[in-house]
Amino acid sequence: MKGNYSVKQLAKLAGVSVRTLHLYDKIGLLKPSVRTDARYRRYEEKELLRLQQILFYKLLDFPLKDIGAILDNPEFELLKALEGHKQLLTIKRDHFTVLLNTIDKTVNHLKNKTMSNYQELYEGMPKEQAEAYRSEAIAKWGEDVVLRSENALLEMPKLNLEQLKADQKDITQKLMSLADKDPESNEVQLQIARHYANIRSFWGVSDPTDLKIETYKGLADLYIADERYTTVEGKANPEFASFMHKAMVHFADSKLK
Repeated sequence: MKGNYSVKQLAKLAGVSVRTLHLYDKIGLLKPSVRTDARYRRYEEKELLRLQQILFYKLLDFPLKDIGAILDNPEFELLKALEGHKQLLTIKRDHFTVLLNTIDKTVNHLKNKTMSNYQELYEGMPKEQAEAYRSEAIAKWGEDVVLRSENALLEMPKLNLEQLKADQKDITQKLMSLADKDPESNEVQLQIARHYANIRSFWGVSDPTDLKIETYKGLADLYIADERYTTVEGKANPEFASFMHKAMVHFADSKLK
């Protein structure tokens, strides 16, 4: 990757305005690597990679002040950040693919009267819970979720199930190691993104538009309502339960909507 770009060259390369790069320099979000004697800004590979991260976080609706704090954190790791971006953007991509398909279906129906079921008009859009809950678990999860999860696990090859369990253990260990961090911090939210994807697999949810936002928040509530969800080796951990609740709710409210 070649470095040493002028501000105009970098603006064209990244698809942003020169004014935006001037703003990022002014607020300390993206400083040029050097300034020439004539005060021209020059950017090298390090700044190009940082700008890429800035644009990724903006796509994920992070405010600029938070982006700066994330990137300047001594514990920030570029590869881990990229993995997290990929997971979140994949979820968003799949969701938008269904929404675009819904638009195409609607346009086609308006032209040719092709829809046989008007529920197709709302594919990919949030749906309210369709049935009443019968018990504490069903009240939080929904009977359909429980049944789908059971069926999915029964049909899942043993190797895949063991991998899910191994991933779940690894995610839990990493989150426990981060329990002293801000639940809304980038490093915690990257692991929560893994947690969310892992839980969806256990639930047997394959529809990318079925984000299960309220169900996931219901699980977050169980972390503080039922000590079994954060009991390790027979010992309850209310501090970790509170940490998980805050991290999961923040993820659901900020990344899944």
